[in-house]
Amino acid sequence: MASVEVTCDHWISKVLMVAAYLTLNISLNMVNKWTISIYGFHFPVALSIAHMVFSFVVLTPFMCSKHNREQHYPTLSKQWPGLLFISICFAMNVGLNNISLLSISLSLNQVIRASIPVFTALGAIVIENRPPSRQEFLSLLVLVGGVSIAVYEGSTTKTSFTGVVLCIIGTMCNGLAMSSIGRLLTEKLDVLRLTFYTAPMSAFVLLPFFNKLEADAFYKYWDQGLGFLGIIFLGCLNALLYNLIHSWVIKATSSVTTTVIGEMKIVLILLLSAIVLGESEVWTVKMMIGCTTAILGFCMYSHSRLLSGPQMAPIVIKGVPELAPSITDSIRTPLMSGGILAMKQGRG
Repeated sequence: MASVEVTCDHWISKVLMVAAYLTLNISLNMVNKWTISIYGFHFPVALSIAHMVFSFVVLTPFMCSKHNREQHYPTLSKQWPGLLFISICFAMNVGLNNISLLSISLSLNQVIRASIPVFTALGAIVIENRPPSRQEFLSLLVLVGGVSIAVYEGSTTKTSFTGVVLCIIGTMCNGLAMSSIGRLLTEKLDVLRLTFYTAPMSAFVLLPFFNKLEADAFYKYWDQGLGFLGIIFLGCLNALLYNLIHSWVIKATSSVTTTVIGEMKIVLILLLSAIVLGESEVWTVKMMIGCTTAILGFCMYSHSRLLSGPQMAPIVIKGVPELAPSITDSIRTPLMSGGILAMKQGRG
């Protein structure tokens, strides 16, 4: 009887964990879009920097504990070139993704970001000389076809076209990092340590863009009142909690579970963006066909990767949760012969 109760409690905790993961992931996407487009905080680079600085500051006490403190120097002295490259990719991914939300809908943004496996596969061909399997190739064709239809239908104006291009470039940066990460890092890093190391470097990379593009307008906005700080804090807290729950989900669930979660997440974000953010007008027939085809391709690719065995886990980006689930994790299975890394979103 006691064992049954323990098993029941175990499954309840897993269900609650998955529910929290989905809630935080979806809410982070929604809050980012709402803050940038609807609330009127038109400073996506500043928002990206705030998420990164907040994560670093909050994680600092934990990372300064004796156990973690002893690992910093050996890790940074050996891994700094790889961490620097990943930080640049993080910064470009997060910054360009958030900038794109100024001019395109969250629905279109998420469909474009669902194409991350395409850029990861291209990077694997170029960097690792590892072509996709036949099933993966077919699923990528379906994914590209769906995204292309959605992008063509969604980029009807000059402004939206710019947003589409920026989102695609950010997605490419994410795919590039995912493809090259095994070559760059030779030590196993969990989500929190990776966030702690890369957050300040990513924020530093974005500072020149903030000074050039947003600083003057931001300071004028600041002088009008500080009420927006509560909204920014809410988004920062959401991003940090998402990173924490993501690390726990990786440890507690199977690869099949995380794949299903990723597929559910796409559908829920698309539905809620139409209902909550008022994006139902973008859902033309062509857009619905493109999104449905893209989701189908994403699901086909996820399942083909599961069937082919352990694969590299997608990267989790501060403030931009990724659509692609973490198929494996270093705690469960080795990722690559050259190194191991569990880390995405990036999603906003």
